[in-house]
Amino acid sequence: MLDQLSPVSGRPWRERPADPDLVAALVQRKGLADVVARVLAGRGIGLDEVDRFLEPRLRDFLVDPSHLADMDKAAARLVQAVRDKEPVGIIGDYDVDGATSAALLSRWLRGLGVPVEIEIPDRLLDGYGPNSGALDRLRLAGCRLVASLDSGTTAFEPLAHAALHGQEVIVVDHHAAEAELPRAYAVVNPNRQDQDSPCGHLAAVGVTFLLLVAANRELRRHGLAEPDLMGLLDLVALGTVCDVVPLRGLNRAFVRQGLRVMARGENTGLASLSREAKAPELLEAWHLGFLLGPRINAGGRIDQADLGVRLLTETDAGEAGAIAARLDQLNARRRQIEREILDLADRSVRTQLDEDAPVLVASGEGWHPGVIGIVASRLVERYDRPVFVIGFDADGIGKGSARSVPGVDLGQAVIAARQAGILQKGGGHPMAAGVTVEAARLEEFRRHLLDRIPARTASTGQRRPIELDASVSIGACRRELATAFQQLQPFGQGNEEPRLHLVDARIASARPVGAGHLAVRIEGRDGGRVAGIAFRALERPLGDLLRAADRPMQLAGTLKLDRYQGDERICFHIDDAAA
Repeated sequence: MLDQLSPVSGRPWRERPADPDLVAALVQRKGLADVVARVLAGRGIGLDEVDRFLEPRLRDFLVDPSHLADMDKAAARLVQAVRDKEPVGIIGDYDVDGATSAALLSRWLRGLGVPVEIEIPDRLLDGYGPNSGALDRLRLAGCRLVASLDSGTTAFEPLAHAALHGQEVIVVDHHAAEAELPRAYAVVNPNRQDQDSPCGHLAAVGVTFLLLVAANRELRRHGLAEPDLMGLLDLVALGTVCDVVPLRGLNRAFVRQGLRVMARGENTGLASLSREAKAPELLEAWHLGFLLGPRINAGGRIDQADLGVRLLTETDAGEAGAIAARLDQLNARRRQIEREILDLADRSVRTQLDEDAPVLVASGEGWHPGVIGIVASRLVERYDRPVFVIGFDADGIGKGSARSVPGVDLGQAVIAARQAGILQKGGGHPMAAGVTVEAARLEEFRRHLLDRIPARTASTGQRRPIELDASVSIGACRRELATAFQQLQPFGQGNEEPRLHLVDARIASARPVGAGHLAVRIEGRDGGRVAGIAFRALERPLGDLLRAADRPMQLAGTLKLDRYQGDERICFHIDDAAA
């Protein structure tokens, strides 16, 4: 039946196959609802894994940090700084992963009485990663030891500069590495080419946490008191969710435990920001990814790069409240800039869509580099293929961000382009990358991407399918089902919310709400009713179909228990539709 549909997105729908015997066993032995058991079985979660999946505990997934190259060396050097009360410099990235990594290490060090100096590179002035200016400022502040977090694996020139001036730099990163490593005291990165590690899916904040696990062990060896790392898991959860790494294994445990810590409201900055975001209860991963993350990112995107880490390390409620308010204002401004550039970028890729290019490259003059990554994400959502968005300055130098789809490794494609001399700078990981390119070489870069990224035809059958976990009637969309799905949290990359196929739906009414969204009332032949919403669907093909009310159709989406200002309601979030 599903293969006969013509979804408005152009992507085929496919129901995940689930072993009926496993479904029955999960229902009988674990007491799970049938549809929940089907979701788990369809995602390959067997009887021997289900308990750890439903209740992920850190002790079940935490690995020995010493398996990572340079880990013990880095941990010992940190503890030496603790024992000597030696000032430590921290260079973090300007995104949430970088801010949480810097805040995590800073809070650990300061809790042990170690002076800390933090440098966050400015996106416009400094670019990505450690730079000689920041390293010099830290050296003049007395920091012979520097930790470069969420960056540094390919910072060859700046780290050579640091070594020349007697600084010891510990790189803690997760981005794709080259065969050659920079001149650093230690490079702790599960994605080093000479490294075999089960931790390659961690965000930088997760790798930083492993470093502190090793450092705590070293403190014990010296008979020194160790900080409580469990109380810092709120930062690890935030960075993990916002860096969109797979929520499986250790990452899943980080987020589940971190949400519990966050609910206690002990981080003054996060508590202030949650109030600004009108989210007094931080219960789910999407609160982190869609409410807190964009606000923390806003400082680095369009204003002051260190606002995020300042918020996360602030202990004074008044100062934290002022920073949170500023970030909320910047986020509103960021959204306006994003809307303007998204419209321009969408126009920029139209001819490439006609050619069915496997990767889209949008470019324009004067596009704010702080929002191009978000615009790339929006275009990936819209067109289901990797996207580069590049903004050029008056000198013809373009800075770009890219987002990918599963199965396409953008980081390696970008590194290859930089090694070939096509790019001035470039790096990243499979799902995201950053580039600096001259306008004269843009077309050469696009051809390089087309050569490395597999082509696909425009036919629906060859596009990445929308995976459906189960088919249900409208009448089944009740509070009990939405509540049952909560057992499967946290949701995110690698553990998406259960996506349902609503059969024989009818859109009884549709009205525009918010910034281009469409609120609908869905009815079924069985007499069932449920509220629905389609985000950013207005003036898009999905919105056009939904507004053709009072006609039968099939819907794909997620059933949510939406909470807002103390109220709860069931709502079906529509991803796609087929008439």
